[in-house]
Amino acid sequence: MPVRTLGVCYYPEHWPEEIWAEDASRMKAAGLTFVRIGEFAWSRLEPKRGAYDLDWLARAIDTLHAAGLKIVLGTPTATPPKWLVDEMPDMLPVSAEGRVRGFGSRRHYDFSHEGYRAECARITEVLAKRFGDHPGVAAWQTDNEYACHQTALSYSAAALKGFRDWLSRKYQSPDALNRAWGNVFWSMEYQSFDEIELPNVALTEPAPAHVMDFRRYSSEAIVSFNRLQVTIIRRHSPGRDVIHNFMGRTLSFDHFDLGADLDISSWDSYPLGFLDQWAERDPGFKARFARAGDPDLQALHHDLYRATSNGRWWIMEQQPGPVNWAPHNLAPRDGMVRLWTWEAFAHGAETVSYFRWRQAPFAQEQMHAGLLRPDNEPAPGLGEAETVAREIAALDLPMPGRAEVAIVFDYPSAWAFEAQPQGREFSYFALVVDLYNALRQLGLSVDFLNARDADPSLYRLVLLPGLFAWPEGLREKLQQMDGLALIGPRTGSRTEDFAIPPRLPPELPAPLDALKVTRVETLPPQLTVPMEREGAFKIWREWLEGLEGIDGSVLQRSRDGEAALVGAGPLRYLAGWPDAALARDLLKTMADEVGLPTLNLPEGLRLRRSGSLTYVFNYGEETRRLSDYGLTGHFRLGADALPPSGIAVLDRP
Repeated sequence: MPVRTLGVCYYPEHWPEEIWAEDASRMKAAGLTFVRIGEFAWSRLEPKRGAYDLDWLARAIDTLHAAGLKIVLGTPTATPPKWLVDEMPDMLPVSAEGRVRGFGSRRHYDFSHEGYRAECARITEVLAKRFGDHPGVAAWQTDNEYACHQTALSYSAAALKGFRDWLSRKYQSPDALNRAWGNVFWSMEYQSFDEIELPNVALTEPAPAHVMDFRRYSSEAIVSFNRLQVTIIRRHSPGRDVIHNFMGRTLSFDHFDLGADLDISSWDSYPLGFLDQWAERDPGFKARFARAGDPDLQALHHDLYRATSNGRWWIMEQQPGPVNWAPHNLAPRDGMVRLWTWEAFAHGAETVSYFRWRQAPFAQEQMHAGLLRPDNEPAPGLGEAETVAREIAALDLPMPGRAEVAIVFDYPSAWAFEAQPQGREFSYFALVVDLYNALRQLGLSVDFLNARDADPSLYRLVLLPGLFAWPEGLREKLQQMDGLALIGPRTGSRTEDFAIPPRLPPELPAPLDALKVTRVETLPPQLTVPMEREGAFKIWREWLEGLEGIDGSVLQRSRDGEAALVGAGPLRYLAGWPDAALARDLLKTMADEVGLPTLNLPEGLRLRRSGSLTYVFNYGEETRRLSDYGLTGHFRLGADALPPSGIAVLDRP
C-alpha cells in the first residue's frame, strides 16, 4: 500500500448502472485509490426479510475493482429498512424528553435493543460471507458515525433493562449502589435494581453518579455493538482492515475503547461546518476564517483519533465544497480542500477520502457538494484532489513519529463535567482546545494519550487538563517523569463514584501531595481574574492551601495575591482556566524549561513537525514569509512566500 492515498465515497445504488464503469475510470484517472460504498444500502440489499439482492452490489464491486480501485465496504446498520422497524418498533431510540425518534432519516435504532443487534449480526454475516474474500474488498467500515444526531443516549425500555442489568453486575447489591451514588441525599435510596429509572425523568437534576454510570453503560453498549460486527467481519474476511468513521467533537462514547477493536480509526472532517456550528470562537475570528476553517480544530481531531487505534488513521469523509447541515454553508476558499488534505497527511493519515463523488440531485443531502456536480461536470474540489494526487505521487513522505508534547485525554471527564458543570460555559472539550491552540501557536506538535494507559515519561512536556478522577497508576508515572507535567484545573476533583475526595482535590503525588483545593468559583463571561504577569483566568478559578511546606512552589500569582500556578519537581498545578495570553505564556515558559524550542506564529499560520520534515499551512488571508518565523530549510513543496491556502513541506535544517 502506498504511504499516502486518496479515496472517495460512492453510492452506486443512486446512479444508473450504465455509468458505473465511467465513474470508476474517472476516479482512477483522478488519482483516487479507495472507494467507500454500501453503508446506507440495507433496503436495496434486503428489500424484504430474507429476500437478499446482493448481485447489484457484486457488480458494483467488480466494476470498481476492474478499474484498479480498492473498496471499503460498509455494513448498512445505520439505516435499518422500514420493514424491520415495522416488525419491532421498540428498536427505535427515545429522546431524553421521552419522544420516540422515528423512521424517515437515519440512525433510527437503539444500541441496547437485543433484537436489533441480532439483525445487525445477521446482515453483517451475509455480506461478510459473500464479499469477505473478494480481491477488490480491501477494508470494511462498521455502521456509520456512531452517535450522530445525538443517538448515543437512548431512554427506551431496552436501555432501561440493559442499564439495570449493568448496574446489578457492577454493584452486586442495592446497598452498594446507594453508598456509591450517595442516595441517602434527598431520600433517593433503592431497595431493588428494578426500582432504578433512567436519569431523564427526575423533577430536577438527578444524582451525578447516576448520570455518570448511565454514560458509562451507554458507551459500553456502543463499543459492544461495534465489536459484534468486527468479530463477524474478521471471521469471514481475514486480512482486511476494519474501520469506523468517527465525527468531530463527539464525546458521548469512549473512542479509545471502541478503537481498541479497530485496525484503523477514521473521522469525518468538515472544517467550515464545524467552525460555524460549534467552535468556541468570537464572531470576528469566525468571520476571518469562515472560508478556511479553524486553524487548530481539524489538527486536534487528527491527533486525537490517531491515538485511538495505535497510530493508524484515515479521513473517511473530507469536505470538498459547501455542506448542507451547518447554520450557514459557505464555499471553501480556493486551495483549502488541498490544504485540508495535506494537513491530514502531515498528522499521519494513510488515506484521505472525499465525501462524495457526485452531488446527489435528490433527498436530504442534495445541497452537499461532491467532487462532481449533479450534471456530471467537475466541481472545484476535484481539481484540488487531482493536484494532491500528483503531489503525493512525486514525494516520498514518511509517517510522523512521536510528537514533542502530549495531552492526556479522557472521555469520562467530558461526561462528568456535563453532568455537573458548575457553570454554563464549562466544557471539558473547550478547555482542551484552548490549551491545544496555545501549543500550536508556539509551533509545537502534539500527541494525545489515553488517561487509562498514558506513559508521560516518553515526553518532555505533558498536559493533564480537567481530568475528572485519577486513573490507577497515573500519579505514580508522573513522579517518574524527566520532563514537566502541567496538571489542572479541576483535575482529580472527584472519585470514580463522583464524590469529592476525603482529603480534598487535586490529590497530587509528591512533592505536591500537600496541596488542597479548598474553594472554587465559575466566572461569567464578563469577569476574569487577572494575573500579576500576563493574562487571566476565565470560566473557572480555584483557591489553594497546603503550600507552606513546599519551598518556592508558587510560580505565579493572580493580582489579588492568590497562588495561580504552583510547582515542585516535575509537577505544575494550574488553579484556573487560562485565557489565550496566559496559556501561551505559561506553556512557553515550561517549554523553555525542558528545552523545547518554540515559535510565535501568527493567527492563521500553523505547522506540524514530522520526523525530518516540517509541514506549514496558511489558513490566513495574507501571504506569509516563512523565514520571518524561523522556518527555513530545503523546500520539497511550496516556497518561502506562502500564499493564502498555501502549503509548504521543508526538510528541517
